[in-house]
Amino acid sequence: MKMRAVVEGVGHYLPERVVPNSHFESFLDTSDEWIKSRSGIERRHFAAEDQTTSDLAVFAAKMALENAGFSADDIDGILVATSTPDLTFPSVATMVQYELGMTSGFGFDVQAVCAGFIYALANANALIVSGQARRLLVIGAETFSRIMDWTDRSTCVLFGDGAGAIVLGAQEGTGGPEDRGILSTDLNSDGRYRDMLYVDGGVSSSGTSGKLRMQGNPLFRQAVEKLTSTAEAALQKAGLNDKDVDWIVPHQANIRIIQGTARKMGIPMDHVIVTVQDHGNTSAASIPLALSVGVNEGKIKRGDLLVSEAIGGGLAWGAVVLRW
Repeated sequence: MKMRAVVEGVGHYLPERVVPNSHFESFLDTSDEWIKSRSGIERRHFAAEDQTTSDLAVFAAKMALENAGFSADDIDGILVATSTPDLTFPSVATMVQYELGMTSGFGFDVQAVCAGFIYALANANALIVSGQARRLLVIGAETFSRIMDWTDRSTCVLFGDGAGAIVLGAQEGTGGPEDRGILSTDLNSDGRYRDMLYVDGGVSSSGTSGKLRMQGNPLFRQAVEKLTSTAEAALQKAGLNDKDVDWIVPHQANIRIIQGTARKMGIPMDHVIVTVQDHGNTSAASIPLALSVGVNEGKIKRGDLLVSEAIGGGLAWGAVVLRW
């Protein structure tokens, strides 16, 4: 027998403000057609002025707990993947812990930019498999609208705000690929590519939060190759292959990257959960958002085999194979 980290509930939250592509036409040399043709994005959500990343995370966490049929007292710990925390410290996770009324357990943040949720899942899986926790909340939450340069049409039209969450619980399995839960993870990073996607501010460099900077074309070329290779590596670790996959649930950065990765894996697009058109790139929130939407739309069902992969600043990238 082998302990597995099984998804027991899922939830998400999107701020009320919906921002269509036409919003940018009034102050940028861009258009709805230009944005859609290059990214697949049609709209995104922006947090209200008084909303923080932890606010979004709390909404998603409460929905996931309700979906799972648990209360905050049933949770041993909270992991939040984010690159846009409320404060330099303390962690967003401890803020969520407080808002949920938890006075025991633990909470910490994971920072791997767009790959953050994959890294958080890998950490949560290790905590459960090792017996250090029985049930965890894993959240991806971002307010990327706060670090946009609104004069840079190549970046500011791509990102949005939101949060997604899952409840992971310990269940015994046989140890084979037919088990439910996380079957394998694959994590990678390479700091040689750090200038492709970064924020030009920080506590010890400028004392400011900075703005996002991206080299789009070089990053695109790295993304398809690295996302495909990490997904294949994770499947191999689980004793599975592309033909076993029911759904790819990718990081929602760009429809062309999503299509390119699916094509290289030989998986048709009707087996890919796509939300980029409605949410934009919500960084670490994009995969849990897509998972929650996929479940709510009746696409993802119990027993389905999922592969999720993401790449972000660092560069950092990785994949998770799990059976729903």
